[in-house]
Amino acid sequence: MDVTETHGARIPIIGFGTMTLKEDLCVEMVEAALQLGYRHLDTAQMYGNEREVGSGLRGSGLKREDVFLTTKVWFSRLAPGDFERSVDESLERLQLPWVDLLMIHWPNTQIPLAQSIASLCKVKKAGLAKNIGVANFNIAMIDEATKLASEPIAVLQIETHPYLDQTKVIAEARRHGMAVVGYCPLARGKVPDDETLQRIGRAHGKSASQVALRFLEQERIIPIPRTSKRERLTENLGSLEFKLRDAEMAEIGKLKRPGSRIVSPPQAPAWDS
Repeated sequence: MDVTETHGARIPIIGFGTMTLKEDLCVEMVEAALQLGYRHLDTAQMYGNEREVGSGLRGSGLKREDVFLTTKVWFSRLAPGDFERSVDESLERLQLPWVDLLMIHWPNTQIPLAQSIASLCKVKKAGLAKNIGVANFNIAMIDEATKLASEPIAVLQIETHPYLDQTKVIAEARRHGMAVVGYCPLARGKVPDDETLQRIGRAHGKSASQVALRFLEQERIIPIPRTSKRERLTENLGSLEFKLRDAEMAEIGKLKRPGSRIVSPPQAPAWDS
C-alpha cells in the first residue's frame, strides 16, 4: 500500500477506524481488515477497545512492523504524570511496547498546552511512540504546539468529508509539514445517498463512498473510515483502485457547505471558519 511520508513517519494512505467497535466484533473486524490489506489502524483510549485492537493485530499473523497503529490520550488526562500513566495503560491494553503514532485526542484549555506537548515529546523520546500528533486542534493551537514541541509533530487528525471546508486548518498543518488524517470521511452515513457522488461513481463502476474516499486520498488526506461490516471493509479499500478526473474533483469540491460539521463536543476548541 502507498504511504504518506512526513517527519520520518510512513503512514498508509487509508486506515481502519475502530471507534464504537467493541469486544469480539472489534477483534474480528481488525483481523479481517488486516487480512484484506489494510496496514493502518486507528484507536484511542476513549474508545475502550485498545485491548481488542491489540488482539486483532496479533491474530492477523502480521509482523508488528508491518502495521501502522495509532492511539490517543483523552483530554482529561493531559496533565504531567497523568499523561504518561495514560500511555503506559494504553500500551498495556494493546500489549505492545510502542505505537507508531500517539496523539492528543482533544485539547484541554484547563491544562497548559506547554505541559501536554512536553509530555507528548517525552513519550516519543522514551521510545513509546515512533511519531506524535495532535487531533482536533485549530490553527492557533497548531502554531503554538509546533513552537512548543522539541520533537516534530507529524500528524493532524481532524474531521474531513466532502461537505466540510477544512481548507484553512489543513493549509496550516501542511505549512508545518504535518500529514492530515481524516475521520468521519463518509459523513456518518450522508455520503452513500449523495446523488452527485453516486453519479460520479457510476462513471467509474464505484460507489458514492468509494468516490468520497478517493476524493480525500487525491487531496492528500488519509481517511480512516469505520465500519462494522466486512463487505464495507472491502468496499472502502476499493477506493484505491481508480482515479478521479480533475473536473470530478472540482465538482466534489463544490459540495462543501456551512453547518456540515458533525463532531463538536464540549471540549472542542473555537473552530476556524
